[in-house]
Amino acid sequence: MVVARRRQVQTRKVLAAALAVTAALLSGCASSPPPAKGFETAALQPYRLDSGDRLRVTVFEQPGLTNTYTVDQAGYIAFPLVGQVAARGQTLPALEGSIAGRLKQGYLRDPDVSIEIDRYRPVFVMGEVGRPGQYSYVPGMTAQNAIAIAGGFTPRGNERDVDVTRKVNGQVATGRTAITAPILAGDTIYVRERLF
Repeated sequence: MVVARRRQVQTRKVLAAALAVTAALLSGCASSPPPAKGFETAALQPYRLDSGDRLRVTVFEQPGLTNTYTVDQAGYIAFPLVGQVAARGQTLPALEGSIAGRLKQGYLRDPDVSIEIDRYRPVFVMGEVGRPGQYSYVPGMTAQNAIAIAGGFTPRGNERDVDVTRKVNGQVATGRTAITAPILAGDTIYVRERLF
C-alpha cells in the first residue's frame, strides 16, 4: 500500500513536470511580437516611395526630361534642371506636384508631370524557405506568394504564420501575420522553424 502510494506521488510529480515543460514550450509559441499600431492597415494606405523604387517620370512635351529615375539610398531622385528631389515617404501625386513646382521656378511655364512605378523595391524572404533572398515585388502579393517564389517551405518551416518586418509611419516594426496576409514592397518575411 505504501509503495503504491509512493508511485502515485512520483507519477503526479512527473506529470506536473511534463505539463510545466509543455506549458513553457507552448507559451513560447504564443508570445509573438505584437504588431505595431497601423501594421495591418499599412497595406491599405497609398503607396509610399522609398529607396530602390524605379520611377518612370513623364514631362509632357519635354522628351529630354522624360526618363526612368531610381530613388537612391538617401531617398532622393536626381532630376535634370532641378537637382535632387526628395522622394522617400512621398506618394506619387505628391512627388508629381513637387517636381512640377520646382520646374515652374524658372524652367517651364506650366509643366505637366506624370509618374508611374516602373519597378518596385524588392521583398526579402528569410528563414525556413528553399531559396532565401531578395525577390521582385508585385502589387497584391501575399506572404504565401513570396514564399512560393523563394522555393516554398522547407520540411521544418512553420506554414501557419510568418514574421513580417516593415516600415510603419517611418519606424521599423515586426509583427506576426497569417501567410495569406498582403505584404508591401520592402517587407522582410521570416519563416520560423516549427516545433512539432
